Amino acid sequence: MPAEPDPRPHDARAEAFQGVREARRSELAEDYVELIAELIHANGEARPVDIATKMGVKAPTVAKTLDRLAREGLITRAKYRSVFLTEEGRALAGECRRRHEIVLRFLISLGLDPETAERDAEGIEHHVSARTLAVFAAFSDRS
Repeated sequence: MPAEPDPRPHDARAEAFQGVREARRSELAEDYVELIAELIHANGEARPVDIATKMGVKAPTVAKTLDRLAREGLITRAKYRSVFLTEEGRALAGECRRRHEIVLRFLISLGLDPETAERDAEGIEHHVSARTLAVFAAFSDRS
């Protein structure tokens, strides 16, 4: 059975698709800086090998992504050395952590078990608007 046509105007629909594409582009960088911040907090440093292990990817994938993050001014590093966040990287990591915590609290307040809520929050945090995030926070605070 064919799907119903989307009733939204074409420009509104295009804007929604653009927002999703932008979120997907930034999602990887956000996940990396958040993880790097966690590793630095836990271990005093973030080594590429530890990043690869936690992300479940190979070292060349991490190296390529770290090169991109360095070009974007989010990290500093030297070859075969630990990775550190720049001021901009720390700010992004903090914002990602804040968004994650709000989404996580919201999902748990709906009755979702913590394990599922944690897994789902990991994806939702990148795609939720500031307006929706504020509603999630307000709802969670009332619950």
